Amino acid sequence: MEKLLQLDENILLWIQDNLRIDFLDWIMKTITGLGDGGFIWIILTALLLLFRKTRFAGATSALSMILTLLVVNLGIKNIVARTRPYEAIEGLERIIEAQSDFSFPSGHTAHSFAVAVVLFMLLPKKWGITTLVFAFIMGFTRLYVGVHYPTDVIGGALIGTVIAIISLCITRYIRNKLWPDNPMQKDEKIDEI
Repeated sequence: MEKLLQLDENILLWIQDNLRIDFLDWIMKTITGLGDGGFIWIILTALLLLFRKTRFAGATSALSMILTLLVVNLGIKNIVARTRPYEAIEGLERIIEAQSDFSFPSGHTAHSFAVAVVLFMLLPKKWGITTLVFAFIMGFTRLYVGVHYPTDVIGGALIGTVIAIISLCITRYIRNKLWPDNPMQKDEKIDEI
């Protein structure tokens, strides 16, 4: 465990020393800010709910965000109560404001993967892959700005992925029980949007 903690620290200090530049700082702070309060994912989910063709994906996405809020933000973070890296690693400087909750797992990353994996499974490839790539970028921004350990981000990605799969199972079950004659029973990917 000590080696893993040391690796976490070394990665964050390496990112700080080798990747941070003013222009990239602005980009990373902007991207990470889109994840504050799940903002980008709430907007995307609302848009998906507006259209009949994407409503199932929107409903599944909404469920995944609710479950992530309960499991990650209200549950695991408070149970694990991991200190933020900028409070524990000597020489590490955050480039955004101090965070008000605990570090493990990364909520930004968990929410990103919870929605992105749902959309990857339900939307056309170009949209699904785009959201998945954005989820990876969101996770990296949390390291870049100095507010999460790499293991926080990995944990958030794994938990978000599991929640996405569980959400899809729940919404399929509900749809199949409540609307057994639904023409979209097979839940194939939408061909185009």
